[in-house]
Amino acid sequence: MSHNFELPEIDEIGIETLDAISFAPRFNKYMYATIARHCSGKILEIGSGIGNISKHFVEDKQDISLTDLRDNYLHTLHKNFPEYSNSIFKLDIAHSEFDNRYASMFEKYDTVFALNVVEHIENDREAISNIKKLIKPGGKIIILVPAFQSLYNSFDKALEHYRRYTKKDLVALISSQFTVIHSQYFNVFGILGWFVSGQLLKKKTIPRNQMELYDNLILVSKALDKLVFNSIGLSVIAVGEK
Repeated sequence: MSHNFELPEIDEIGIETLDAISFAPRFNKYMYATIARHCSGKILEIGSGIGNISKHFVEDKQDISLTDLRDNYLHTLHKNFPEYSNSIFKLDIAHSEFDNRYASMFEKYDTVFALNVVEHIENDREAISNIKKLIKPGGKIIILVPAFQSLYNSFDKALEHYRRYTKKDLVALISSQFTVIHSQYFNVFGILGWFVSGQLLKKKTIPRNQMELYDNLILVSKALDKLVFNSIGLSVIAVGEK
């Protein structure tokens, strides 16, 4: 079993990053739309953070449970979505006693998704195996992770990412437990900002003004993704069926 890492109560770099991304509402809506078409029934989000994507599921009155590892994020989720308070709870997908702790949740969900979560887990294969236990037969897993190890930079280090993935890597990971029914890259336009700020300027957090600028250019971003047929991007997505 993987080690259950002791995490600091406050994740300052993570909070700053999620806060910056919250100033890109069009981008969050675009990511939501890309994910939501694969979601149905009883949904579980792993690693909800401050709720940048959760917000859209809540607005669309989806049957969703929101989870995170850290108490400060759970506190924010309760504050932001009081009407979902009974469906917000702590979940550690890499817990060393996962089967004992979460047995009551096994085969409970039609869809489980994790956006920018799996790259934080050393034993990613075990994490996918644990997620499978939560999904009903015929249900779906949706995973979004950072793409291309060549783009690994100061952002990744600060955010404690173990790795970045190619589509082939992610499909191999998911297909070890599921039948992969869809895979694609996402957000080719984001590569430029990620490279300039993280690789050249060696910043540790995504600048808020950069996210706001990017958000104003979201139509360009969508058009570029279509133009390259989602064959390259800053992130990669895979959908599997149990």
